[in-house]
Amino acid sequence: MDVRKALTIAGSDSGGGAGIQADLKTFQELGVFGMSALTAVTAQNTLGVQAVYPMTKEAVAAQIDSIGADMGTNAVKTGMLFSSEIIRAVSEKISQNQWEKVIVDPVMIAKGGASLLQMEAIEALKKYLLPLAWVVTPNIPEAEVLTGMTITTIDDRKEAAERIMDFGAKHVVVKGGHDEEMEDAVDLLYDGTEFYYFDSKRILTRNTHGTGCTFSAAITAEVAKGSNVYEAVATAKEFIQAAIEADLLIGAGHGPTNHWAYNRKRGILNGTNE
Repeated sequence: MDVRKALTIAGSDSGGGAGIQADLKTFQELGVFGMSALTAVTAQNTLGVQAVYPMTKEAVAAQIDSIGADMGTNAVKTGMLFSSEIIRAVSEKISQNQWEKVIVDPVMIAKGGASLLQMEAIEALKKYLLPLAWVVTPNIPEAEVLTGMTITTIDDRKEAAERIMDFGAKHVVVKGGHDEEMEDAVDLLYDGTEFYYFDSKRILTRNTHGTGCTFSAAITAEVAKGSNVYEAVATAKEFIQAAIEADLLIGAGHGPTNHWAYNRKRGILNGTNE
């Protein structure tokens, strides 16, 4: 039995909508065995992040060593890494294990506005982790921080993708969810040669907590199963669209998305689910 595996290296979200909780739910829904290495424990809910308790770099490295020494993985996803020390430790362990299919979600700011990455860690992210990235998935604000440019148009996004690729990433996906001037949510994929666009209907809801984590986790799962990046992004786009559409209405703030919606929707379409 060929069990495909994916490792998420990220923070824990006590509210269950983002972080490793969202990653593991997504892996499971897409038929991939999920493993995790915690970088931090957060106290958070739909109203915001109340506290962050980072792990030591040694604790993070030890978790990754445990996976690498025994189970291995077909793909790796990084999320909230918090500090330059953790970023360097994670980058070193990825290199030591010779893991190539690395999906980097450069998590910086939570939905409620709390900082999830120390500012000094941004340079470490660009220097150590992005050169290892098979795919990097910034939203527009994250792409602006990484490139130092203001992004308002599609052409700006294309230039940002090119600049981010200059750090060493093999593929760049600049997500369009934050561009509320556009009627549709348009994600841009750049593979170093061509630009590809993935459109979806914009859903007017505040319940989008964990969308970035879930989207990149879906890409990771599909890459782990052997999909190319275009195929993986296309599936991830469908997965997150279904998750946003099937609103769970949990909490008084930015509620989580619905991780089981994609398979429920496919089941209905295939006539296999009541």
